[in-house]
Amino acid sequence: MDLFEYQGKQLFARYDIPVSPGEAVTDVEAAVAAANRIGYPVVLKAQVQVGGRGKAGGVKLAANEAEAREHATSIIGLDIKGHIVHILWVEKASDIAEEYYASFTLDRAAKKYLGMLSAQGGVEIEVVAEKDPDAIAKIHVDPVDGLDEATCRAWVQAAGLNPKAVDGAVDILLKLYTCYVEGDADLVEINPLILTPDDRVHALDAKVTLDDSAVFRHPDYEQYDATQVRDEREQAAHERGLQYVGLDGYVGIIANGAGLAMATVDIVSQVGGEAANFLDIGGGANAEVMTGALEVINNDPKVRSIFINIFGGITKGEEVANGIVAALDRVKIAAPIVIRLDGTNADEGRAILEPHLSERLQLQPTMLEAARAAAALAGATL
Repeated sequence: MDLFEYQGKQLFARYDIPVSPGEAVTDVEAAVAAANRIGYPVVLKAQVQVGGRGKAGGVKLAANEAEAREHATSIIGLDIKGHIVHILWVEKASDIAEEYYASFTLDRAAKKYLGMLSAQGGVEIEVVAEKDPDAIAKIHVDPVDGLDEATCRAWVQAAGLNPKAVDGAVDILLKLYTCYVEGDADLVEINPLILTPDDRVHALDAKVTLDDSAVFRHPDYEQYDATQVRDEREQAAHERGLQYVGLDGYVGIIANGAGLAMATVDIVSQVGGEAANFLDIGGGANAEVMTGALEVINNDPKVRSIFINIFGGITKGEEVANGIVAALDRVKIAAPIVIRLDGTNADEGRAILEPHLSERLQLQPTMLEAARAAAALAGATL
């Protein structure tokens, strides 16, 4: 789950990471009232999960009530790269002497946490990495050992931060690490982490991605799910408990397992097609799950064919086949379907599907042949 900036700052505050006081509002008058309570000058920030807010006019400084009203009026409802601003964060303005970058995420290859710190903050870290990779100090943290103060201090010094910022940065980074681990986050990022003219260090921004698989450990995270930005397809899939990501193509993908689903998207691309989505139905492919998946795919007007790619493991082939047949009785499918069924009891499953096959419901023996057939039915092959 990707949090809005204000949600990330509220999470940081739980771990005593210093952030600027502010309030989240949804209308102009509430923004003005919040600004008056906080005290001028204030910064009004559009809450959208996309970069480039400032350049798009989504971040403005207000020195008085009139400016706060003017800026709130212009920002609420603003379209920033396809994201409409519904929430505004009104925050006490900060004086900035220097800007830094700090983050923790997971390095899957190293099987450790990765910390990144740079004295060049305020810009995309990808830009820093491209132009001056040596400007980013990295550390790997073993989850068993954790991050101690001595290691953190050496890391800060390696990043070349202003000596005046070292103590404050060490304190914040240790707390940020705790937030990352205890909060079950995939990413915590502060950009910029600022040094003020009076030598205080605090988080001026917050980018947080939480692992939604860990929600059972954090009942309060349900509040974040309610504010997730999803298109209609993603929302429909979410309501059905399906792992779905909308893409821009026209071949609908249904697979069991994230790895197989990603491979299916790739192979469709390799044979000249374009995937309309990533949809992982997980270990279960019964009638209810398959019906939900087909309903989501079927409601996407761009889909011109559907590729169901199932490898039976714990879920047996005949169960998958029965699920598909039952789902087809429940859902009137607009696009032709290609099925590849392999794995445990695949022969039994294919036998169940056989009487139902036609030009619009095909069964192909291999993943490659199925991808080619799906792409051909969608009118696009190499």
